[in-house]
Amino acid sequence: MKTRQEPRVDGQSETMDVSVWRGGEDGAYQTYQVPAYESQTILDVVSWIQQYEDPTLTYRFACRVGMCGSCAMMVNGAPRWTCRTHVKKVLTDGAIQVGPLRNLPVIKDLAADMDPFFDKWVAAGGVHTPSASRDEPIAPVDPDGDDRVTASAGIECINCSVCYAACDTVAGNDDYLGPAALQRAWTLYNDTKHDNRAGILEAVSGAGGCHNCHSMGSCTFYCPNELDPMAAIAGLKRETARSFFRRRKG
Repeated sequence: MKTRQEPRVDGQSETMDVSVWRGGEDGAYQTYQVPAYESQTILDVVSWIQQYEDPTLTYRFACRVGMCGSCAMMVNGAPRWTCRTHVKKVLTDGAIQVGPLRNLPVIKDLAADMDPFFDKWVAAGGVHTPSASRDEPIAPVDPDGDDRVTASAGIECINCSVCYAACDTVAGNDDYLGPAALQRAWTLYNDTKHDNRAGILEAVSGAGGCHNCHSMGSCTFYCPNELDPMAAIAGLKRETARSFFRRRKG
């Protein structure tokens, strides 16, 4: 009968202790001894455990090259894309801890429920409302215009939820929309082809909106695409305040 063969590297003998969250919300960490190789990522480690130690381990990944964001997990307490996080950068005393993204319900093991994240994305006005129909001529957009530059600054967000997991305001306030949703709102607010700017300001100025942000900056610090959600939220704070005083002035 065939048995699974563990991968071997000439001269390889070192191992590391990898603690992985197992179960749902009431689960616990389980530790595995994993071989340490050169150029090894955290996703490689998780995949090794699933392939050679426990095939029931549940986690997400897709592209493996830092494009999709689906492999995001907590690594030693920090949210990261595991496909881009090399073991040698996070290994501490020969050990690593890997868990599901913070601030989201746990489905099983390392897979978090993304529904609350996307629900807030929609609640913040994140759905594009076109200002013209497909039958009308395409309006030119100046790529160097202030609005376009501001909108483009957040366009590379891929909704990996790293910023959401990093945010302490989200951790303490279930109603807070979160940095990704608010950055999307700011992107659309500055999009000249979006036809509901007033609706965005209304969506982000209420309970759980942009004024709940404490400007701690974890969202910007941890964003793998080097975006700046904190700046986007600051922009929304300014525009909602201006809108309020314009209405008061009459």
